[in-house]
Amino acid sequence: MTHSQALPASAAAIMLALCLAWGLNMVAMKLGTAGISPALQGAMRSAGAALLCWLWCRLRGVPLAPLLGASLLPGLAVGVIFGLEFGAIFIGAGLTSASRAVLFLYAAPFFVALGAHIFVPGDRMTARAASGLLVAFAGLAVGLLDGLQAEGSVAGDLLCLVGAIGWACTTVVIKATRLRHAPAEYAMLYQLAVSVPVLLALSLLLAEPGIFAPTPLIWASMAYQTVVVAFASYVAWFWLVKRYAASRLSAFSFLTPLFGALAGWAFLGDQLGPLFLVALGLVSAGILLVNSQPR
Repeated sequence: MTHSQALPASAAAIMLALCLAWGLNMVAMKLGTAGISPALQGAMRSAGAALLCWLWCRLRGVPLAPLLGASLLPGLAVGVIFGLEFGAIFIGAGLTSASRAVLFLYAAPFFVALGAHIFVPGDRMTARAASGLLVAFAGLAVGLLDGLQAEGSVAGDLLCLVGAIGWACTTVVIKATRLRHAPAEYAMLYQLAVSVPVLLALSLLLAEPGIFAPTPLIWASMAYQTVVVAFASYVAWFWLVKRYAASRLSAFSFLTPLFGALAGWAFLGDQLGPLFLVALGLVSAGILLVNSQPR
């Protein structure tokens, strides 16, 4: 693994493509909710990606029997959290704009840094990272203030923020338990497979109508979420993490909310007002500060 050297152009290009794919994902989720209920959409996405991940493991000869071993309990924990996290994200995306949803969802790196500082030995924040957290939280506060001017968006914003906290919790659990030393595919499979019954139960609890307006665009959005984002992008991410320093890769993450906001504006007509742009700038700067701390 290359830790001290700058990323080669090929790795940087892959990271740019991943950030773009993740930014577009919120647009796909928003489109999907026009034909498939939010929690059910999440369950379908997880089920399809879990099947692809299982096939990937079989093709690469990754043994699956250890999934029932020592990592099972933390694996079940991250799977349940993952399911609740995506329930909040899918429902929240239906209540607010795609641009706002991606802004609040990508608060996750700050919660990861805070949780790791508390629960993961040796993963302490520097003063620079702490300043990044303050800048980012200022951005979220400005974003919520902007949301007060858009009727109905604050509830969706807060649900996406809950999703960000859930995302951070899964990351910290993986860092702080036996899953840290398990193959990356195990963490993916636990999250995807266990989240399916969690999301189906949530769908039943909310009495969702299910698949109510299937169109080619709806199925295209599901295919994009399942194949490109939930499977291929994370396989590519873990491939990069094994070869290059995660801190250098994560520095690109500030681009995702930028791409997401632009995608929401371009494809869904989201309004990007002055306060929202200030919030977006603060959050992006905060991510950059958190992830550019020396390791």
